[in-house]
Amino acid sequence: MSPKDATPLDSLPVGRLGIIPLKSCEKLGSRVDDYIVKWRRDREHQEQKNLEFEGYERDSYLVKAQTPRFGSGEAKGILGESVRGDDIYVMVDVCNHSLTYSLCGHTNHMSPDDHFQDLKRVIAAIGGKARRINVIMLLSIIPFLYESRQHKRSGRESLDCAIALQELVNMGVDNIITFDAHDPRVQNSIPLHGFETVQPSYQFIKGLFKAEPDLEITSDNTMVISPDAGGTGRAIYLANVLGVDMGMFYKRRDYSTIIDGRNPIVAHEFLGTDVAGKNMIIIDDMISSGDSMLEVAALLKNKGAGKIFMCSTFGLFTNGMEKFDKAFARGDFDRLLTTNLVYQSDELLQKEYYVNCDMSKYIALLIDTLNHDASISKLLNPVERINKLMVKHKKQLENKEA
Repeated sequence: MSPKDATPLDSLPVGRLGIIPLKSCEKLGSRVDDYIVKWRRDREHQEQKNLEFEGYERDSYLVKAQTPRFGSGEAKGILGESVRGDDIYVMVDVCNHSLTYSLCGHTNHMSPDDHFQDLKRVIAAIGGKARRINVIMLLSIIPFLYESRQHKRSGRESLDCAIALQELVNMGVDNIITFDAHDPRVQNSIPLHGFETVQPSYQFIKGLFKAEPDLEITSDNTMVISPDAGGTGRAIYLANVLGVDMGMFYKRRDYSTIIDGRNPIVAHEFLGTDVAGKNMIIIDDMISSGDSMLEVAALLKNKGAGKIFMCSTFGLFTNGMEKFDKAFARGDFDRLLTTNLVYQSDELLQKEYYVNCDMSKYIALLIDTLNHDASISKLLNPVERINKLMVKHKKQLENKEA
């Protein structure tokens, strides 16, 4: 999707654009910046000579920010330039475990808690000087919503996600953009502030067609699968857009036992039509250890399914890649697709079965549009883009056969 296809940016910008990618997502932030620099360099606007457009076209919109740490492990947020009156977008990847810091002579890997504290330090350093603060968690932007799996209380538990969102808005954050929130109802904790959860459905289909150029998606040969009941809505949406059937697994748990704070899964039970000979698109919000996703893929393969494509917005791979390598060698799945919204190891990027779905252009479109205070409705609904992609791919297949 190009800026021409999005909402026309006829309005004046809210303020001078500033993007602050924390160290956890510097690479993604740089790619986002490159897109916006190019678009604004080529764009003509009827109000371009207006004073409100001062600083509109620049070589970079990145704002220098640091969160250095003391030997004790404590830290502080520092801005390298003034952001007074700017429209600021802060980007953070709370799952980037590759970063380290020294604590009393020991090397510590940064946890989600450490990244979230650094986010708050940068917001505190802004100190109310900016015209608007947006977080993109990734306008904060947080790709992986911090504590999103602790969105509801079961017994004597804390509600970490709701508390985190309230902390951000209390610090002056106006909007929060995240991707594929584990439960979007958590936005009820901040009902008077902006909260958008974005689905990467289009990027998955685009990545799949690129990796499998001869793949044909029809109602006769393809199904969309949800690996659990909680993700059924996501699978129903994609199945309807693609015009194919969907199926789901539900997790049968042992509620008499608690292991690591959860009732263990006894088995995955399938609900749906016959999968024999059909290609499967398994879609979920995150892959943590990968046990559930791989078990579902193996069960579908045992039922006679054709090619199996596993799609997940966030690939955390908390227990490494060995089990995925073994499953691929057994023929349990054909492709693994995740986005670059969270840290990707070099090992992951080199896997022959892995497909990286780049989200930088999409994030750039969101930021560019919001900076003009324009509607992002068309950007949030990918139906039209997916339909165009399907038609284009179908024509390419027909041309190959001709």
